Amino acid sequence: MKLLKFAGVLVGASVLMGSVHAEEFTGRLKKIKETGTLTLGVRDASIPFSYLDDKQSYQGYSIDLCLKAATAIQKKLGLTSLNVKMVPVTSATRIPLIANGTTDISCDSATNNMERQKQVAFAVTEFVTANRFLTKKAANLKTLDDLKGKTIVSTSGTSNLKQITTLNTERNLGMNILAAKDHAEAFLMVETGRAVAFVMDDILLSSLAANSKAPGDYVVSSEALSVEPYGLILPLGDAAFKKVVDDALVNVYKGDDIKKIYAKWFQSPIPPKGVNLNVPMSPQLQAVFAKPTDSGEPSAYAAVPEAQKQSSKKK
Repeated sequence: MKLLKFAGVLVGASVLMGSVHAEEFTGRLKKIKETGTLTLGVRDASIPFSYLDDKQSYQGYSIDLCLKAATAIQKKLGLTSLNVKMVPVTSATRIPLIANGTTDISCDSATNNMERQKQVAFAVTEFVTANRFLTKKAANLKTLDDLKGKTIVSTSGTSNLKQITTLNTERNLGMNILAAKDHAEAFLMVETGRAVAFVMDDILLSSLAANSKAPGDYVVSSEALSVEPYGLILPLGDAAFKKVVDDALVNVYKGDDIKKIYAKWFQSPIPPKGVNLNVPMSPQLQAVFAKPTDSGEPSAYAAVPEAQKQSSKKK
């Protein structure tokens, strides 16, 4: 486990403590108060949400939001300091590690859907993207039908892999679908020709291409397979803990903080290569920040085109 060395200062320096001796805590709040430690699940290659930079430090949009939640948790518990540990997770392990208590919040790029809500809870939505596919421009593959009979890849444990597997069967596409251990490996498979397409959330595909050796060689499909709302993953059935995290995020969304955090990661040069993704805030995301929701239903995201809503119901 990696200890976020500066977290104690970051989280503790400006928090004014009140008297909370009369309040009894349960669930994760009780555990965190007793141990003085908040454990975050983080990714090593989910740029710009949660990843390792060239100094082997965890960075990202989701991590910044998790640290805002950490400040609120510390204040709620009346702690003079709070250790923040960062535990590496993958798409396949992040939900089990929340469920078994190893991590308290998973801070990455996780799609909130109704199936996952049977296993874990999600904080109010932090980002809205769409499931698309990346290919080499030279391949001239523009639609899902163009992938018929070809070898494609997605990341193990993701909703994207499940969806493309379902579509492969429903539409009799005959694709050979490979499961990579992480996003970096999946991109490498396209880069080296072991797969012709990588099916994943468009923002992640754009980030991987932008940080690759030859960004101009790749293209992300205009065809969207679904809408994907992202949320920080929380323990199921722990309403008190979820309320603290949700309230912290809503405060960020309602003020100027979210504009600064968004601009930092999506409209400014980011480590490790100083690439600016130049992704403006979408109408879907603006609507979420104006009226926060933790819904896993695509129909809750009113600004999403109707065709995308219908497609995502097939998941």
